[in-house]
Amino acid sequence: MLGDILLINDMHKDAAKAIREYVQKDLKKKGRRYRYIIGVSGESGSGKSELAHALGKLLKQDKIRVKVIHTDNYYKIQPLLREEWRRNKGYDKIGLNEYDWAKIRMTIRDFKEAQECVIPCIDLIPEQVDKLITDFSKINLLIIDGLYAIHAEEIDLRIFIDLTYRETKINQILRMKETITDFRLQILEREHRSVASLRPLADLIVDKAYQVVKAK
Repeated sequence: MLGDILLINDMHKDAAKAIREYVQKDLKKKGRRYRYIIGVSGESGSGKSELAHALGKLLKQDKIRVKVIHTDNYYKIQPLLREEWRRNKGYDKIGLNEYDWAKIRMTIRDFKEAQECVIPCIDLIPEQVDKLITDFSKINLLIIDGLYAIHAEEIDLRIFIDLTYRETKINQILRMKETITDFRLQILEREHRSVASLRPLADLIVDKAYQVVKAK
């Protein structure tokens, strides 16, 4: 998203180094031209985007061209209308179905087929959805991050950050993406339930100490 604030620190870099080793081993099992996809999920403020970008930079050192896609850009309802929509529809509508999974599948398909793709991109200042054109023929590896990213199909490595919104409150405030109100807290609680349901899909867990471990 345009205008997003990333707070990358040593814990993100260290976790990215550990994940990089898993990716390197996995890529050796694939064909030379295999188009690999990593998914990173976790709650608000857990460091999904920071981890994705830190990992992308490390893989670049391995001569792998990486594109990071944020699934927050794929909400069905535009940012300026989302709060009103949620208030009208109720908290039970908050969750996986808020994403436009058809568009996410199209993006993954275009990456797999190494072709040009039009990607939605939210500009956080005017809160509008722009369009970004990217040429996937020049990209070797795709990282998809977001609350529900690992729910997407065709992901090779699913990473789950095991921190709740209650434990990441400071990061949420520092990033200033949304004002913390009672309504926002109720949304975070509902998202918490939806995100937690995806944990069993994970291949790797980033635990509360930000250590990377294999999922059990």
